[in-house]
Amino acid sequence: MRTIKLFIFFLLALPLSAQERIWEGTSCTHSHVTLTEYLPEGEAKAAVIVCPGGSYHWHDVENEGTKVAQWLSSEDIAAYVLKYRVAGKVEFGIKYRTFLRGHRYPDMLCDLQRAIQLLRERYEGPVGVMGFSAGGHLVMSGAEFFDTNFLSQYGIVPEVSLRPDFAATIYPVVSMTDKSAHKRSRLGLLGEWSVLSPSLRDSLSLEKHVREDTPPVFLLNCADDPIVNSHNSELLDSALSARHVPHLYIQYPSGGHGFGAEPSKQNEYTQKWQQAFIDWLWTLNLENRKQ
Repeated sequence: MRTIKLFIFFLLALPLSAQERIWEGTSCTHSHVTLTEYLPEGEAKAAVIVCPGGSYHWHDVENEGTKVAQWLSSEDIAAYVLKYRVAGKVEFGIKYRTFLRGHRYPDMLCDLQRAIQLLRERYEGPVGVMGFSAGGHLVMSGAEFFDTNFLSQYGIVPEVSLRPDFAATIYPVVSMTDKSAHKRSRLGLLGEWSVLSPSLRDSLSLEKHVREDTPPVFLLNCADDPIVNSHNSELLDSALSARHVPHLYIQYPSGGHGFGAEPSKQNEYTQKWQQAFIDWLWTLNLENRKQ
């Protein structure tokens, strides 16, 4: 009986969440794209759209989504986990997109822009984005290409800015052209034939498209990352510096990849990243940056 009471208490202690199908009421038929809300107990100081990683083939929803959102909500931040379109696990094995379009660029960016639009229309405070691995590539794409309306294919012309107020990109995929490119993410994003297009790969290599009005960036990775070569983050850091974009770059000597907000996957270095982000976030003059 005591165990049951403790379990009920644990459930009640979790942040409340609500899931929304973001394309309902539009011409986009992808009803599986969802935004799950995690609200703080008090007034939110900011809102963050969280994009889990997964090589643009799947989502690490628990470690890089749910747990991240629960942590952010405990810091007085409204968090929204975006389940954006990806190639899918079946495609990873069968390669059906050789013959069918499936999900590929710019589908993922459409989903992110739609999420930003919805939050801008409903929330008066600053709206930022946070992504991990391939999700890190997605949120930086949103931070760099915000003045291109990818929603226009669905007849949507937002009356709000699609520029996030800040972007946090954690052990991100960055380049599609450099030798350090993460090939599985590039395949998931571009499709089987599109990887042969130098112009498309160049257009989505984020280190080549940083702009002076890119929002402030929190960038973090580990030097020993065995999945996404650490040179990806180094390229982005150099590009942000060259364009004088306000940013904080942290590279830990060890910690690997995929630790997210899961303490059991963190080491003495990576267990510090969450507080480092919070400290950085509150140094920003968010109200003046709000679009």
